Amino acid sequence: MNSIYKYPLLTIICLITTFAFADVNIDSLENYTIKSDGKEKIESLISLSDYYQSSDYKKSLSHAKNALKLSTNLKYKLGIAKAKNNIGYSLTDLGEFNEALDNYQECIFIFKELKEENRVAIAYNDMAYIFQSQGLVEKAIENYIKSLKLLEKLNDKPSIAACLNNIGLLYQDQKNYSKALEYYKKSLNTKEDLGNEKSIAVSLNNIGSLYFDQDKFIEAEEFFFKSLTKRKKINDKQGIAQSLTNLAALSRKQKQYTTSLTYLTQAHAIQLEINDNIGIINTMSSIGYIYILQNKPEKAKDILETSYQLAKEIGSPALIKDATAGLSSVYKDLNQYEKAYPLIIEHYRMSDSILNVDNSRKLTQIGLQYEFEKKLHKNELAQVKKNLEHEIEIKDQKFITYSFAIGLGALIILTIVILKALNAKKIANQKITKQKIEIEEKSDKLELALENITDSVKYAKRIQQALLQEEKQTSKLFPKHFIYFKPKDIVSGDFYWSYEKEDFFYIAAVDCTGHGVPGAFMSMLGISFLNNINSQKTILSPAEILNELRSKVIEELHQTNKDWSSRDGMDISLVRINTKNLSIEWAGANNSLIIITNENLTEIKANRFAINYSENLEPFTNHKFQLKKDDQIYLFTDGYADQFGGEKEKKFKYNNLKALLLKIAQEPLGKQKDILSNTFNNWMGNLDQIDDVCIIGLKI
Repeated sequence: MNSIYKYPLLTIICLITTFAFADVNIDSLENYTIKSDGKEKIESLISLSDYYQSSDYKKSLSHAKNALKLSTNLKYKLGIAKAKNNIGYSLTDLGEFNEALDNYQECIFIFKELKEENRVAIAYNDMAYIFQSQGLVEKAIENYIKSLKLLEKLNDKPSIAACLNNIGLLYQDQKNYSKALEYYKKSLNTKEDLGNEKSIAVSLNNIGSLYFDQDKFIEAEEFFFKSLTKRKKINDKQGIAQSLTNLAALSRKQKQYTTSLTYLTQAHAIQLEINDNIGIINTMSSIGYIYILQNKPEKAKDILETSYQLAKEIGSPALIKDATAGLSSVYKDLNQYEKAYPLIIEHYRMSDSILNVDNSRKLTQIGLQYEFEKKLHKNELAQVKKNLEHEIEIKDQKFITYSFAIGLGALIILTIVILKALNAKKIANQKITKQKIEIEEKSDKLELALENITDSVKYAKRIQQALLQEEKQTSKLFPKHFIYFKPKDIVSGDFYWSYEKEDFFYIAAVDCTGHGVPGAFMSMLGISFLNNINSQKTILSPAEILNELRSKVIEELHQTNKDWSSRDGMDISLVRINTKNLSIEWAGANNSLIIITNENLTEIKANRFAINYSENLEPFTNHKFQLKKDDQIYLFTDGYADQFGGEKEKKFKYNNLKALLLKIAQEPLGKQKDILSNTFNNWMGNLDQIDDVCIIGLKI
């Protein structure tokens, strides 16, 4: 609850549109939009969307969606990309982060195709802010650096200034105050040169928040009021609300609670007017916290419960962290400890996701890498200049020498120069030869080390293959089937398992935590646990097997509610078939079951929890069905549906997988496997496989 409200300048610079809003009345623009058509109408809709970005996010979103529809009908690529960019911007402010990211990725793809590098840089910057809001620090840094490199290449100073500001915010979140102030000042200096009042206000506000975080209240108040003055001058409603919220936090720190509530009430009214969902949550959390300080727990509880629910809907770690801190305190004051304890746990979990040693290290490392590359580039330019000056100097000296030197003197001088050059070249060649030998020796050592590591992993693969069942079963109980198994790496975190007992046949598709070597270790444990569980005399139902499997994982991996870091486990789809009467029983952890009968597809949903520790250990649900001859069932892990690919490089998704299975169900099982394999490879194209894949099809 002590954090101050910071909000980066999300769109770096307004896109070039047909109208300049400083000179054109908004009513005139809306009238023009109604009367115009074609590309002119699209550009005016995008201009309206730009205009409302600082005053009404829902209106901005509506105009952008209309522009997208028209652009799609006209196949106007630039209009499609601009509209998706504005949709992403508005959805971000409305808290719809995942949908916003999808729109940004699609507009980047089109902007790259159209060679609109400036717009690509802006979209990277906006995506970085979303990742930052979700606590995904490494992804945020990666996208900020991508944006900054493109902008510096284009010498786009306004956009560079805004991007520097956002990187400063990221450093501030990691409590690296000196580095944050350095980036803020770089940003402010550039903005002041350009005279952009709105951008200057953002930097002044962020410098104020930096001083606030360090308890330097006099300096913080000075910068907050400077920012507020500029924002009122240009009627930046979102910015005014932000400045009021920050001044409220400052008053609260100084125990001026009535003044703080006044500021917050004014900010809340503006945020409701412009549909600023993130701002609304922050303001409500701050109001609730002041009620706590005023010893008004019932009033605090009502507003903080609403704030917490809104934060959960958006899914932002920073918002959830603030809301849980205040709400847990209220429940504690009201002696409702059973409600307070889970919120305290959630608060610390959110704090860890925002600030941890690894994030801080990566942030510092990438920031230093960027500064190093920038300095290296400057040094290279300076060296080129120095070399040119040196060459000119040598030419001048030669000219003077040739002018005054005659006969034998000129020949002697020339001979000396040649001998020195040959000697220098000889020495240089010796050094190059020595360096080449050293590089070759190091390369041989690296190649040997890599060969040893690869041999070790391949040996691990042979061990894993020895534990996996053979796809071609000779048992009479085993129905007609195929197994499509495609590991991401040499060894796999997915595995398939089968077991026969009396008249019953079991088969499962399992997805362990991770892939590669870590996933393979978990898969070998999973196979061992399943074999051990089913070695007892009792014939167990699938749900009973999953319950026992979860108990073994929790016990053997020492998972407790005190250790949040140990959540390794597995997702599974397990079926038991009675080979006499064709009845089946099934249970699943996160992975569903598909049954196809007479060209009709039925999906049986799994329990939405994994085989690992959780606070509420619910038993798994056992499902029973009666099948007929030629019915087909499919078990699978999530790797196929989650693979990125296609023209837009998006996920394949479960609906497409279900449609594909229904389409190929009438084909022989061997051909079904081939179609699944070819479809997957064609979809993936030149992209990397992101996860292990396992699909099992059985025909009764």
